[in-house]
Amino acid sequence: MDVVSAKMIGAGLAAIGVIGGGIGVGQVWAQYMNAVARNPSMEDRLRTPAFLGFALSEATSLFALVIALIILFT
Repeated sequence: MDVVSAKMIGAGLAAIGVIGGGIGVGQVWAQYMNAVARNPSMEDRLRTPAFLGFALSEATSLFALVIALIILFT
């Protein structure tokens, strides 16, 4: 196997982490909507943790994307 093929396979495997970020973001917002639907008065107190969870989930997928691009272009 040549180096270019190995880089392509490695970048593809590293990009799998983006799927986890998408699932995490979906779960954060689904649980936020569920909590607000059950208790609308808690919406303001739940918004900040929801955005924090969203940011952390999205950061993991961005890290996976950066690793894939580093593997691909170095």
